[in-house]
Amino acid sequence: MDPVVVLVLTLSCLFLLSLWKQSSERRKLPPGPTPLPVIGNFLQIDGKNINQTFTKLSKAYGPVFTLYLGGQPTVVLHGYEAVKEALIDHGEEFAGRGRLPVFDKVVKGMGVAFSSGNIWKDTRRLSLMTLRNLGMGKRSIEDRVQEEAQCLVEELRKTNGSPCDPTFILGCAPCNVICSIIFQNRFDYKDEDFLNLMQRLNENTHILSSPWLQVCNTFPILLDFCPGSHNTFFKNFACIKSYLLEKIKEHEESVDVTNPRDFIDYFLIKGRQEKHNQLFNNTHEHLAATVTDLFTGGTETTSTTMRYALLLLMKHPHVTAKVQEEIDRVVGRHRSPCMQDRSQMPYTDAMIHEVQRFIDFVPNSLPHAVTCDVKFRNYLIPKGTTVIASLSSVLNDNKEFPNPEMFDPGHFLDEKGNFKKSDYFMPFSTGKRICAGEGLARMELFLFLTTILQNFKLKPLVHPKDIDTTPVLTGLASVPPSFQLCFIPV
Repeated sequence: MDPVVVLVLTLSCLFLLSLWKQSSERRKLPPGPTPLPVIGNFLQIDGKNINQTFTKLSKAYGPVFTLYLGGQPTVVLHGYEAVKEALIDHGEEFAGRGRLPVFDKVVKGMGVAFSSGNIWKDTRRLSLMTLRNLGMGKRSIEDRVQEEAQCLVEELRKTNGSPCDPTFILGCAPCNVICSIIFQNRFDYKDEDFLNLMQRLNENTHILSSPWLQVCNTFPILLDFCPGSHNTFFKNFACIKSYLLEKIKEHEESVDVTNPRDFIDYFLIKGRQEKHNQLFNNTHEHLAATVTDLFTGGTETTSTTMRYALLLLMKHPHVTAKVQEEIDRVVGRHRSPCMQDRSQMPYTDAMIHEVQRFIDFVPNSLPHAVTCDVKFRNYLIPKGTTVIASLSSVLNDNKEFPNPEMFDPGHFLDEKGNFKKSDYFMPFSTGKRICAGEGLARMELFLFLTTILQNFKLKPLVHPKDIDTTPVLTGLASVPPSFQLCFIPV
């Protein structure tokens, strides 16, 4: 038979097999747009505004629908009820980590953020226990954050009220806090190694949120064979990991089992005690992946949120004035803000919550996966299926937050001006996979922002009405536009 005919017949059979397989799967899964072979629903997704795509599809197919990202089905949860029902009410079944090929290649199922199953459970349990041993949720961590807040203020004073881009200064503060927890060390804000790490973290956030990375995560083969910014991501990730591996090797040589100093020591000691545990089959690599998760998550999320907060406060000077009036009344000028102050500062607390709601930093959380075959709302979701929870649809619910497109601290205040909690507040995700560092991040945001506003007036370089707060990228994260401002001492 002619080779060309054989090739055509083979391709035709593969094409028909793909159609049959998709058709068979789709009968059990939630409804969704008809996918094309190989590329799935890729052409129906706006890579620059995935949230808009999800909102439009939810109107057509309901709050639980299926998209094919390439040849793989992905179930999307849209709206508070669907997200809560899956991630909280069925938390165990939805606690797997879904496909994110760009990370799968570098962490290989290790660490706390991108692992699944028993490895994830054991790593998360050990990480949370260690963080508590190191003072998480206690006064000792608060003291550390307060000290760093004063270092941040001193660094901002050195700008002498001149225009500056706050990106790296704001990144240094939370990074120093997490570094002191991981390897008992903090850096000078002008340290070249430190600034190099900051630059790589910041660049990776931009890359991960670019449309190109959304394409690569849909078609992973591109990661191996195409040039592009993903290679810069891999290089940056390798440099950060290499730096942390050096710290681990230094600790290995000096660790005292009777007196652990930091997170790395606790992990190494546990590894020596439980050599039979699969978690410690490759202690250094797994520890490197875990501390990389803590390092990147504990730095970039908080620093970007603070940067966005300053931009929004300059855009809305009446909000800034109310916050500073509350700081003057409750804290004054002669002592540092502390966490006890928060209960007496409802407007400031509401402002910080509103910043997190409004910026929608991680619009769709990290992808989940179901850990077993799950019957959910009369659909059958097969084990291993990737699930995306649209946190954006919860944070922008117009019934819970009237005019959600407006920045308004009133979204978290009752009619008497008291702080009002909301179950819809999910910037750290929810359920079993909620961010392990939520408590630290919330403490840092309150203490860093109140300390900055206690000591400085924020002076924009343009009129507030001309300040654009639209994110420049909205992919894995929402990235604010670059800007400059002047920190004027008060």
